[in-house]
Amino acid sequence: MKHIIIGTAGHIDHGKTTLIKALTGVDADRLKEEKKRGITIELGFAHFDLPSGKRAGIIDVPGHEKFIKNMLAGVGGIDIVLLVIAADEGFMPQTQEHLDILSILEVKRGIIVLTKTDLVEKDWLELVKDEIKEKVKGTFLEKASIVSVSAVNGYGLDTLVELIDNMTEETEAKDLLIPFRIPVDRVFSIAGFGTVITGTQIEGTIEEGDALMIYPQQIQTKVRHLQVHGETVKTSYAGQRVAINLANVKKEEISRGNVLAKIDSMQPSMMLDVKISLLKNTQRVIKNRSRLRLYHGTSEILCRIVLLDREELKCGESCYAQLRLEDEIAAKRGDHIVIRFYSPMETIGGGIILDPHPVKHKRFKEDVLKQLRIKEEGNSEQIVEEAIKRFSNQFENINFYAVKTGMSVEIIKKIIDSLMQNNKVIKLFGDVIIHKSYLKEIEEKMKNILDEYHKNNPLTFGISKEEFRNKVISQVKGRLYDEILSYFVKNKILKQFNNFIALYDFHIIYTKEQEKIKNEIEKTYLTSGFNPPSLKEVLKTEKDEKVYGQVFYALVDMNCLVKINEDIFMHIKNYEKAIKMMKDYIKDQGSITLSEFRDLLGTSRKYALPLLEHFDQMKITKRVGEKRILL
Repeated sequence: MKHIIIGTAGHIDHGKTTLIKALTGVDADRLKEEKKRGITIELGFAHFDLPSGKRAGIIDVPGHEKFIKNMLAGVGGIDIVLLVIAADEGFMPQTQEHLDILSILEVKRGIIVLTKTDLVEKDWLELVKDEIKEKVKGTFLEKASIVSVSAVNGYGLDTLVELIDNMTEETEAKDLLIPFRIPVDRVFSIAGFGTVITGTQIEGTIEEGDALMIYPQQIQTKVRHLQVHGETVKTSYAGQRVAINLANVKKEEISRGNVLAKIDSMQPSMMLDVKISLLKNTQRVIKNRSRLRLYHGTSEILCRIVLLDREELKCGESCYAQLRLEDEIAAKRGDHIVIRFYSPMETIGGGIILDPHPVKHKRFKEDVLKQLRIKEEGNSEQIVEEAIKRFSNQFENINFYAVKTGMSVEIIKKIIDSLMQNNKVIKLFGDVIIHKSYLKEIEEKMKNILDEYHKNNPLTFGISKEEFRNKVISQVKGRLYDEILSYFVKNKILKQFNNFIALYDFHIIYTKEQEKIKNEIEKTYLTSGFNPPSLKEVLKTEKDEKVYGQVFYALVDMNCLVKINEDIFMHIKNYEKAIKMMKDYIKDQGSITLSEFRDLLGTSRKYALPLLEHFDQMKITKRVGEKRILL
């Protein structure tokens, strides 16, 4: 079922609150001061049962210029606006400002409601209608219906209700798969229940018991109770006015302007990349680093604007800019913003958020402007690919890109599948996504490091796996690192032997002298069986210990010689023979002791004990008392 929010807009004392009461029977002015002064100061709320059976939420906004901040807090989530204009006064300054704000926020549908028609003559009414048509030309209300009504005698109300009902059918259904989000517009406490917030649910679905997070503070909380239009429910949906009783949070910890959303679905920021546009009718010029008032959702934040491609922005112009905020914000790509002049406070323009978590940009950089153009004009796949390019060096997962792009996880998965099919990205352990362009960067770095290493160590198979990680991608560990290595091994860039990494086409090439030494070492250790000489003993007999040592350790790297401890090495054939003899003995006898193992190999305790301890370390055997058993 579709859920609709209707909002009012218009100049002070043009009858917005009276109209709502006539339509719904609810007086949206709830404050004593509002009733005393006869003006709306704060946001008011009601619900509206339409003839089709749908129930719409209604938001009543203040019309006075002093309370424009409160008006902005109410119009962010509306689907249909009723632009209320009094027939006896016509189009007024706040009518224009409200229309400008609605246009900036890209509200798509609305009805112009002429109130107080019982106070004017028919000819005057026609003049007012002509003026209105002229004023709304070029706006989203250019072709909107103009309905004349009177809340006093009920004239025109049935026609208005029918128009609203029909318009709700044309309104697009909201995406319920996106993680839920509610900009908070009211916070209060109720005795026996605790903290309650209200707001327009602009995205997703909430259920009683859901875990939530308050942004930008990142306070975790939980849905204790849930109400929609004053009725207790188990589930609420995007497009509804919602009241939520929160658990484990104090009233003082939340305020209007905060956002209630799914845990880890958003990320606080002190900067925004935006496409900003100034109104055609503003007299203000924005210079670089001007101080402005930013309105987003229900929040108002002071900021400095950094113009990225010019020195100043004039009326009717648009440009890319970075807003550097004085407080944290929780926003998503694609959100609309309104900007007002710092002083005097007047609405001068607005725009759309292209990146809610940017890095600080330098001005007049073509690569920065190109990225912003893609974020503004690109399709979903281009936007996701650009984000993956930018953050591949952080090894982020699918959920991260959902937060960065403001898209649902389901959509991100489909886009990434497409990018994988087009050979642009790969997916690794933990749903980590890496762009092929970054893999090319890593490849070049790996090649340079290994090329240098092979030049300096021609008789060593390669660099140790851990040392290589620290030099190339120190931030990556465990299985993710193994998968990255596997990728380069599969693509014949690297080869891996035991815990050593080498370039795929690297081979140890011995000189004639080294080849001779190699054969001597192999023969010595092969013929010595289970009683090999120590390295110190061997080196004492050689004239060139350095060259001999290089060849010796090359054989160790290649697993021709197996290191048992710091001084004992054994030829691989003898080592494997010792393992087989021991396994056969244990399978036959159930276990083996040190003395039995010594006698089995025909060696001494000097070699038998280190060898058994080595087998324990390699998880081949396990010591139980004085015996060893197979693992």
